[in-house]
Amino acid sequence: MKDPSKDTAAGLAHIEGYLMSQAALRDAEEQGKAFACGLTWLGPGEQREIGHRFAQHHLRLRREMLTATVARAAELRGEYAHRYDQLCRRATGLAVGIFALWTAVLILLCRP
Repeated sequence: MKDPSKDTAAGLAHIEGYLMSQAALRDAEEQGKAFACGLTWLGPGEQREIGHRFAQHHLRLRREMLTATVARAAELRGEYAHRYDQLCRRATGLAVGIFALWTAVLILLCRP
């Protein structure tokens, strides 16, 4: 049986992703329009074309940066999981060693 809280979280994440992509698209279009408006020697059709190309370039760069960030996050997650595992093994080994040493000391002190 499916967990409704996981379905809800997935749905909310999907909506959030959609809203973020729409905001990025709007931002890219605004950036492209602002850039093209500065090229006053171009006609309106040329400015629209330049604005559109600028927006597409802007979105492609954003996608590449996001992809690189996600890849790096996955690498870091793996590295930190490995380090955490090593730390847990060392801490467990240290605790067992201290317990063994303490047990040996108690045995030696309690001998008649």
